[in-house]
Amino acid sequence: MIQAQPNREIYGKTLVELGGRNPLIVVLDADVAKSTNTCRFRDRFPDRFFDVGSAEMNMMCMAAGMATTGLIPFASTFVIFASLRAAEAVRTSIAYPRLNVKIVATNAGVEICGDGVTHQGVEDLAVMRAIPNLVVLAPSDPVTTRKAVLAAADYVGPVYIRLGRQPAPVIHDENTEFRIGRCMRLREGEDVTLIACGNMVEQSLHAAGELALEGIEARVLDCHTIKPLDHEAILRAARETRAIVTAEDHSIVGGLGAAVCELLAGDYPAIVRRVGLRDMFASSGRRAEQLLAHYQMDWREITRQAKAALQAASEVSGARR
Repeated sequence: MIQAQPNREIYGKTLVELGGRNPLIVVLDADVAKSTNTCRFRDRFPDRFFDVGSAEMNMMCMAAGMATTGLIPFASTFVIFASLRAAEAVRTSIAYPRLNVKIVATNAGVEICGDGVTHQGVEDLAVMRAIPNLVVLAPSDPVTTRKAVLAAADYVGPVYIRLGRQPAPVIHDENTEFRIGRCMRLREGEDVTLIACGNMVEQSLHAAGELALEGIEARVLDCHTIKPLDHEAILRAARETRAIVTAEDHSIVGGLGAAVCELLAGDYPAIVRRVGLRDMFASSGRRAEQLLAHYQMDWREITRQAKAALQAASEVSGARR
């Protein structure tokens, strides 16, 4: 039984598991091995670990070079540095030639608390999903984190995985099937659909419970794959429920909510409300829960937006009669 713990720790443990299975697995880090938990791999397989220092672009280029020899590199640093400082290297050296590099970035979102705006990665989904050939994953709990890392290792091509910093409760059963590009339905509902990724899946489940107390049944989808998006599950949600609310610990500009809106605008227009960081920089805080509440990104805001979306859907329906 996997206990509640930071997803980055699960990543470190899974790397060791992979390293024992496959001698082609190598790991690179940019001077934050203790935080990303790649130190576990370093201690177990020192000859296959490379700390490049604070040189994230170089790390991506090194990983690309290693991939051309048949190795399977996992390159890790903080989200903010992987997606912004090293973005051009990811784009041109890894994604363009479709090299078999896995980028696993930790410390995502405002939940990292005390490190403040310079380390709060809230733009990475927008950046990474805009890069062709790159799979983008944002697992929600220890179970899906392990499965995402294993799936990334099996997938032939570039993958980006986004992980948080705080301890994450176990949401999924260990026997749950994880497939890249397929949402996981955690709760049934016919009124509204909550589509979330990462730590916001837990918040969405809490919101669904609160909504149920008021007679509103919310479907909850764990959208762990931002790209390729699960078109089938999202279109079905739009057809079968009256409105959609997306939730992400990320800017609402260009992230999960934007991806859902882009899909529905073209294929099945629907009422969508987005919960996430508004077009602003966040700040430091002592506790993740406090920051999420302050920036209206917690279960309370998801609940409010679900009600607002249903009200908007009723108004649209009434206007069409």
